[in-house]
Amino acid sequence: MAAALAFATPDDDTGEDVLAAVREVVQRDLVPIVGQIDRDGFYPEDAMRALGAAGAYGRHLPGYGAGEPDLTAAFRAIAAAGEYCLSTSFCMWCQDAFAWYVWASDNAALKARLGEKIATGAILGGTGLSNPMKTFFGIETMRLKGRRVEGGYLVKGALPWVSNLGPDHWFGGVFEREDGRPVMALVSCAGAGVKLVDGGTFVALDGTRTYGIQLRDAFIPDGDILADPAEAYVKRIRLGFVLMQVGMGLGLARGCIRLIREVEGSLGHVNRYLDVQAPDLAARADALEREVETLAIDPFDPDPALWRRVVAARLAASELAVDAAHNAMLHCGARGYVVTGEAQRRLREAYFVAIVTPAMKQLKKMLADMGPDPSGAPGLAA
Repeated sequence: MAAALAFATPDDDTGEDVLAAVREVVQRDLVPIVGQIDRDGFYPEDAMRALGAAGAYGRHLPGYGAGEPDLTAAFRAIAAAGEYCLSTSFCMWCQDAFAWYVWASDNAALKARLGEKIATGAILGGTGLSNPMKTFFGIETMRLKGRRVEGGYLVKGALPWVSNLGPDHWFGGVFEREDGRPVMALVSCAGAGVKLVDGGTFVALDGTRTYGIQLRDAFIPDGDILADPAEAYVKRIRLGFVLMQVGMGLGLARGCIRLIREVEGSLGHVNRYLDVQAPDLAARADALEREVETLAIDPFDPDPALWRRVVAARLAASELAVDAAHNAMLHCGARGYVVTGEAQRRLREAYFVAIVTPAMKQLKKMLADMGPDPSGAPGLAA
């Protein structure tokens, strides 16, 4: 483990300061191990903690520090890592969402006990909201069930994949009471009745510490409850949860644009005949970034029209990531098709942006369920 870290807080740094510090960590601690992460499924724990020390997980949190929550700072930090490694970018989003749960809750005692450690990366964790997100939109049923006991709940059930975990990590999840009421809580991976199991080997992002979770009458004390009932709370946090994910797709797209430009000198004479060029993708990336910055101004605004735009932006991030990686592969040609080629890695990673919850198909369903866009706006798709 690295030496003791000096943690930044929102009182010390601006969003630009945080982004500069994050980029320094990315170049120093992350870029040299990207191949190891992809090839060996290496979990970049030291880099994750260094990113926390740089302030990457703190500026978006309501009530943490003196300023207003700055969701744009979190989005940009996730994108900065995503330019080089989607595994780390995704783990950063997991950590940001984990911190978002705690600081957006009304559980003041939980914030006092764990909040700052989560915000600085001293405690790492993930999010078990894939199943609840699908349940709330009519795709799945709730996998975790809880019953009330003295001082808390006993919860049982299983989740197939939760990322950014380890023996001393935590995650946020939702279980259903016997009366059907959903409850959201933090769960310690070290808690009695909590078991991490092998989640399988993936074609990419195998360095994200993704496990299956089994809960066998795991005791969740009242002190670790985020919201009971959870419906209004989940609706309140969903904008930030989804919007920060756009950073993964945007960062990956920026990395793919860089790959396309890197081969212009040697392959540009023939690559110019390809339909999609770097400026085309860069224009889409710039437009998406501007949209996210606008949507992030008030992450707790309940306006349904704003939520529609967030869903559309998340869908645009998936489409951009896949398009950028596909075209990077075409531009790089055979040099990107070898096992060590960056283009083939980015292509494998891009499909994760398209299938992680909320997946492209779920986002399209959500938009369809909302009905026609009353504004008639064309959106961000290509």
